[in-house]
Amino acid sequence: MPDIFGSVTNEMPTFGSLLMCTIFSVALGLAVAAVYMYKNKHSRTLAVTLVLLPAMVQVIIMLVNGNIGTGVAVAGAFSLIRFRSAQGNAREISCLFFAMALGFITGLGYLAYAFVFLMLIGCVFVVMSHFRFGQEKTDTCVLNITIPENADYNGLFDEIFEKYTESAELEKVKSTNMGSLFELTYSIKLKSESVPKAFLDELRCKNSNLNVLVSREQRDENEL
Repeated sequence: MPDIFGSVTNEMPTFGSLLMCTIFSVALGLAVAAVYMYKNKHSRTLAVTLVLLPAMVQVIIMLVNGNIGTGVAVAGAFSLIRFRSAQGNAREISCLFFAMALGFITGLGYLAYAFVFLMLIGCVFVVMSHFRFGQEKTDTCVLNITIPENADYNGLFDEIFEKYTESAELEKVKSTNMGSLFELTYSIKLKSESVPKAFLDELRCKNSNLNVLVSREQRDENEL
C-alpha cells in the first residue's frame, strides 16, 4: 500500500500533507484516549497526552525526513522525558506505546495502515477490558483486630474462625497506642459471600469491644 507522499524519506512533505496527517493523528489520539478510559480509572492529564502524542510523534517523523542524526537526537529527547515522568501502571504504558506507534505510522504517511492498526489493537483492548481479562478472582479478606496488650492472641479466635471461615492465617502482629494494644492482621476466606454480623459481634466479645475491620484484599494497581 503506497503512502500519501510517494516516499516520505526522500522528499520534504508539503504543508497540505503535513496538516492532513496531523489532523488524522489527533483523531487517532482521541480514539486511543477513549480506549484507555473505557472501564478504567484514568487520569485526565494522561488522557490529554494520549490525544496529542500521535500528532507530536508524527510531525517529528515527517520533518526528520530520513536524517539519521536528527532521528537519534529526537530519540534522545524522548528518553529524557521518561526520567521526568512518574512510573505508570501496565495499562498506561501500553496505551503510551500504542499512541506512539500510531504516530510513527502516520508520520511515514501510511494513514490506512494506521487506521487498521488502531481498529485491531483498540478492539483487543476494549474486549479484554469488557470481560476483565486477567483479573484475579479472589474471595480472600483482610481482617484487622485490635486487642489489649494483656490478651494472649494465640488461639483466641480459633473457634470463631472455624465457625465462619474456610481458612484463617495470622499475617502480622503490631503494637499500637504506645504499646497498650496489639493489632492483629489475618488473611481469611469466609464461608459466605457477605460478612456476617454475628461474626463481627463474636469477635468484639473476644477483643473487649475494640476495633474490628474486614476489607477485601486488593492488588496494587501500579504493579506490572
